[in-house]
Amino acid sequence: MGVLYKHQIRRLTKMKKWSGGLLIVLLAMILVFRYSSIVKIEPPTQAPKQSAAEFFGNHPTTNDSVIVDSEKKGEKPYKKPHFVEVDGLDDLFASHDIFKEGSRALLVWPHMRTLLSRSDALPETAKGVKEASVAWKDLLSTIDKDKASKLNKSDNEEVKNCPFSVSTFDKIESRYENILDIPCGLIDDSSISLVGIPNGHSRSFQIQLLGSQLLGESEPPVILHYNVSLPGDNMTQEPFVVQNTWTHELGWGKEERCPSRWSPSNLKVDGLVLCNEQAVRSSSEENLNVSQPSRDMLNNVSGGAYEGSNFPFVEGNPFTATFWVGLEGFHLTVNGRHETSFAYREKLEPWSVSKVRVAGGLDLLSALAKGLPVSEDHDLVVDVEHLRAPPTSKKRLLMLVGVFSTGNNFERRMALRRAWMQYKAVRSGDVAVRFFIGLHKNSQVNIELWREAEAYGDIQLMPFVDYYSLISLKTIAISIFGTKIHPAKYIMKTDDDAFVRIDEVISSLKGKPTTGLLYGRISFESSPDRDKGSKWFIDNREWPYAMYPPWAHGPGYIISRDIAKFIVRSHQEGDLKLFKLEDVAMGIWIQKFKYRGQEVNYVTDDRFYNAGCEANYILAHYQSPRLVLCLWEKLQKEHEAVCCE
Repeated sequence: MGVLYKHQIRRLTKMKKWSGGLLIVLLAMILVFRYSSIVKIEPPTQAPKQSAAEFFGNHPTTNDSVIVDSEKKGEKPYKKPHFVEVDGLDDLFASHDIFKEGSRALLVWPHMRTLLSRSDALPETAKGVKEASVAWKDLLSTIDKDKASKLNKSDNEEVKNCPFSVSTFDKIESRYENILDIPCGLIDDSSISLVGIPNGHSRSFQIQLLGSQLLGESEPPVILHYNVSLPGDNMTQEPFVVQNTWTHELGWGKEERCPSRWSPSNLKVDGLVLCNEQAVRSSSEENLNVSQPSRDMLNNVSGGAYEGSNFPFVEGNPFTATFWVGLEGFHLTVNGRHETSFAYREKLEPWSVSKVRVAGGLDLLSALAKGLPVSEDHDLVVDVEHLRAPPTSKKRLLMLVGVFSTGNNFERRMALRRAWMQYKAVRSGDVAVRFFIGLHKNSQVNIELWREAEAYGDIQLMPFVDYYSLISLKTIAISIFGTKIHPAKYIMKTDDDAFVRIDEVISSLKGKPTTGLLYGRISFESSPDRDKGSKWFIDNREWPYAMYPPWAHGPGYIISRDIAKFIVRSHQEGDLKLFKLEDVAMGIWIQKFKYRGQEVNYVTDDRFYNAGCEANYILAHYQSPRLVLCLWEKLQKEHEAVCCE
């Protein structure tokens, strides 16, 4: 009984404790229920995965195909960027008489400061601003000197220009090194030809295309490093060529070897293979007569492919090597045969080449760089008044055409002025065409660019160096110009190697929506390029999703005024994140415009050709200055949109 009594006491004690705990829980639930009638309390859930809309600070609507389930559950708050100090930015916007004089080339310039000082700025912004500040100070100094010489009526100043070709070497201290200055950089189809003889002093020699060396840098950037290793004695060492790049920030890049140690690459640059594998094919064909080669055997053949007479460089034998500039990369021919191709790397583009350096075991006999960018003497242009930008209409423009150009593309811009910029709609002032150009690292190019801007009044200078990764800043600049400076009903973006049939663009816009419009060659299903070697590489931090929203190909597209106003306002408020691919960026920004409840009209037109020319085109891309003038002549004579090649 005593034991049973003790168990009953313990049970009653536990029941009291349990009932007391239950009473507390019930009271807590009542309080929660009453409190929730005032403040809604959500049950704890796992944080939803960040969506594409959230990544760019968007506010999605449920009827959009891009929205994923996580967006319907809630949206992660978007943290707006703040402003940071950027080295050189104050120099670019410091007070100077040039701003007070109201230069037409600097109308957008003051509006760009906040974009360049954002904490979430594009990766190359700091570098582009710092280099631009140096270039800007040099340019202002030259402008001030020019003004002083005019006031003093002095004609003693030596007038420099950008020549078509250079061929003189300036010897420096080392007997094994030569330097050839490239005055104004390289452009498409520029070439550098070297005639030399490997001399046996060394088993290798080097050819380098160098950029401009900034203050504080130990060496200039190497836009292209070309290292030739000759065969060893008795052919004991395999000959090969190594191509690479070098920068002060990153050091050496990933080398590309020819012949490759591995299987030949299928990648191409401008349609040309990275490495001439002719010897591999011929050797493989010989082996096929005996037995089917294995992968290892092919690799061994590739490794020693140049051991015989196929290797282009031989000790004691003269050669002629020509580097030429393509759309996608550098190419080398030796004695008339293509040997290697090398895709441009980010920040290391042909316009920035300022010198050619040759070193090592090579007797250099001659060098010639030709097809270089040439600036015109605007005082000698007989039709300058006919080419100068006409006064813009006081009323709203029908359309602003913003042309992306690089500082040393003088010939391309002159071709456009003499071709489709002569359309009646342009000359009447209903359509305004402006070139948007970043500063150049080469001081002579900037001087020529400033003179060109003053002569024709159709250039808008940008306060950063023209790196490809900063190109979307120009897209915003065009929107600013078309909404705040010269308001336009439509805003078009195009490139300086595109031919635009302005009359057909205007005609095609009739009957199309005047608001929420994106008109061009639209890509509705595309994904990011994850290849690190690609010019268009996008990593997961920049865009972590499998697909892009709809976007129009960059050679030419049109947006309506309301979209441009939204872009300008949103960037000023810090609501839009920057994205380095400008055409895709426009698609992303338009997607947010749509998320805000605005209707978007995507109008695609296959007559916007983004890679060449086809009959009945509205826009033809990759047109050289010669082809641009040819297309214009055909339109004037034949009144049909037919291509020249």
